[in-house]
Amino acid sequence: MKERLKFIYAVFFIFILAKANTQPFAADIAAFGRQDSIRFPGTGKIVFAGSSSFTNWTDVQTYFPSYPIINRGFGGSTLQDVFRYRHEVIYKYKPKQVVIYCGENDIAGDSTVTGKTVFKRFKQLYKDLRKNLGSIPVVYVSMKPSPSRWHLREKYIDGNKRIQQFLAKNEKDKFVSVWDAMLGTDGKPIPEIFVADNLHMNAKGYAIWQKIILPILVP
Repeated sequence: MKERLKFIYAVFFIFILAKANTQPFAADIAAFGRQDSIRFPGTGKIVFAGSSSFTNWTDVQTYFPSYPIINRGFGGSTLQDVFRYRHEVIYKYKPKQVVIYCGENDIAGDSTVTGKTVFKRFKQLYKDLRKNLGSIPVVYVSMKPSPSRWHLREKYIDGNKRIQQFLAKNEKDKFVSVWDAMLGTDGKPIPEIFVADNLHMNAKGYAIWQKIILPILVP
């Protein structure tokens, strides 16, 4: 009987483990965990959380040398994904400020998702941040314009506007718009600031972001 129970528990454990590994971005989150187990980055720093525009900013610390940053962006993620892993990518570090870039993939990955949908998802995350982290400053970097997703611009603009109005209610929180700074004189995204996929940015693009984000980081 005892051996049978051990077998049942073993099968159950394997089932739970397999189920966990099927979760979206489970490998990315596990990688963060391994990094932390080798060298935990500490607490009380600024956490950058969100999708690939943060993931690809691998040298983000060099752009803000005076500010201790923990980059926990994982490429392709939506606001729902960030919410799902909020404990692993945000709360465990007990940050003094959270900077979020996410929402683009929500819209690009599902034609039924609107700017209002993105706002509702952000608000869900925001409320949970408040519940778990108290009154620390929350920053939302606006969804950016890009050549490959220019056809979605109206949804991005609408979502940005809704989140901006929401965050304006608390003077500690900031909405950072990178939209206009990434447009050329023709009113379209500047081609030279993107890599070959016309979606992600090169160093020139991140230099634009640095100038806009720097003034709102907390010392």
